[in-house]
Amino acid sequence: MNESDVQTIEVALGARRYPVWIGRGLLGDSARWRARLRGRHALVVSNTTVAPLYLERIAQGLDGLHWSSFLLDDGEAHKTFGNVGRALEALATSGATRDACVIALGGGVVGDLAGFAAACWMRGIDFIQMPTTLLAMVDSSVGGKTGVNLPAGKNLVGAFHQPRAVVADIDTLATLPDREYRAGLAEVVKGAAIGDATFFAWLEANTDALVRRHTTTLVEAIARKVRYKAGVVARDETEQGERALLNLGHTFGHALETAGNYTALLHGEAVAIGMLLAARLSERLGMSEAPDTARLQQLLDRLGLPVARPAGMAPEQLLALMRLDKKNTAGTLRLILWRGIGKAQIVTGVEETAVLETLAEATSVNAASGRATAS
Repeated sequence: MNESDVQTIEVALGARRYPVWIGRGLLGDSARWRARLRGRHALVVSNTTVAPLYLERIAQGLDGLHWSSFLLDDGEAHKTFGNVGRALEALATSGATRDACVIALGGGVVGDLAGFAAACWMRGIDFIQMPTTLLAMVDSSVGGKTGVNLPAGKNLVGAFHQPRAVVADIDTLATLPDREYRAGLAEVVKGAAIGDATFFAWLEANTDALVRRHTTTLVEAIARKVRYKAGVVARDETEQGERALLNLGHTFGHALETAGNYTALLHGEAVAIGMLLAARLSERLGMSEAPDTARLQQLLDRLGLPVARPAGMAPEQLLALMRLDKKNTAGTLRLILWRGIGKAQIVTGVEETAVLETLAEATSVNAASGRATAS
């Protein structure tokens, strides 16, 4: 592994620091990541799709340690308390002590659940994120948010628990289905839409290269998004203020995911629709201008992402789910909106009438393409 080919971004949280490594061949570079393990025990949490592809590579790096694996079925629907309990039982069976490490090998579901299990075992042990999806590389693997879903809503239970390291091996993206890859691009766009108009313009200029998965362009996009998020997390680790801005589109998006029973939409697809709904609501409230909304919709569309509420999800149902969002305060909606590209803002006391009107705008799913389209 040529060190010059690896981008290293440090997440600094006071005296606590950890690296995010981005490059090729990193899963097999055990000399790099094994040094982050402090004890003799390790549990690799993965899923039935990823493990056959990459678990053996990790196993080679764990030679000589007491390690085992715990596999989930693939999909958001499996990010449950029941599976956290099974992961904890796997730690117990292995005899894991307080210096054990959980390794999350997979996408955001695996990372969130594995990190939560690590936060719970003996009140907190180490874990390492090894994201294998673009969405996890640019978002969920960085910042220490862990948790599980409930039938009532997404990520309603969890803990802040920072990893020891993040190992983002972009070779894993070669096996990522096109739909999953495009869903990850939504989180890249989100970072630019929140706080970096220059990055947004760069994405507009490099859309074709990103869709083709051009290596240099892809590494640059991942690194820029991770640097931005690392800075926000360093200033507001537990989301008391600025970090909430990273949830642009998420209140809408989580409601969409829940309404679809975590199977109708991928997380990134829901975020894409949610961002556009947030932009339209901002415009409705007089906070932003139509040209910015149009630029966002055009970029999302060029990246192959859905841009409208799927048919069958009623505005009233979505609003009821939005009322359960963690960001709400004192029984009122607290949303992340914007004043144009790169200027996100926390807005409290949002009128539900305006939200309903935004949700009710004519939208449908194009049955021929399976993509959501706006009227």
